[in-house]
Amino acid sequence: MTFLKTIVTMILAGILTDNYVLSKFLGICPFLGVSKKLNTAMGMSAAVIFVMVLSTAVTYPIQRFVLETLGLEYLQTVVFILIIAALVQLVEIMLKKHMPALHASLGVYLPLITTNCAVLGCTILVTEDFGSASYGFGAGYCYALSCAFGSGLGFLVAMAIFAGVRKRMELCDIPETLQGLPITLVAASLVAMSFLGFAGVV
Repeated sequence: MTFLKTIVTMILAGILTDNYVLSKFLGICPFLGVSKKLNTAMGMSAAVIFVMVLSTAVTYPIQRFVLETLGLEYLQTVVFILIIAALVQLVEIMLKKHMPALHASLGVYLPLITTNCAVLGCTILVTEDFGSASYGFGAGYCYALSCAFGSGLGFLVAMAIFAGVRKRMELCDIPETLQGLPITLVAASLVAMSFLGFAGVV
């Protein structure tokens, strides 16, 4: 498999078969909380993609050349969370300055990207998958960034689909006992089940 084909496969896998939200069930909090409106969902997804890719770009060399070299692998989670928190602050400052309406609509969910387990899970998994000595730094770094980008796109696809589903649900006559969170969880599970059809494709 060629280098470019491998990268494309990784990106498609992050969107379809290894979707962090619908397959690994990471990042459920913003998935349920910010998917009521499509524009808000897209804004959150763009922020997550930015943080996911940039945090992977920073954490991969730190893991490989600092933590592993000094024997400090046990500090991985703490170091990664600090890096992600700094990047989220950067995103929040940029949105507040250039897109105040989107910043206001995202509310508390924007700083919560710091504790979004999809972002942390992505940085940890890609460094474990491609941080071994069997990969050269260049190839491993490209693969890690490709996986992070694909995972971010997968988050965006999941948010966009679910925002559309929730928009349609507003027009439905839902039984009183299922209104609110119950029907939201049922709809989320059905969307997740629909992605099982992609199993084995990528």
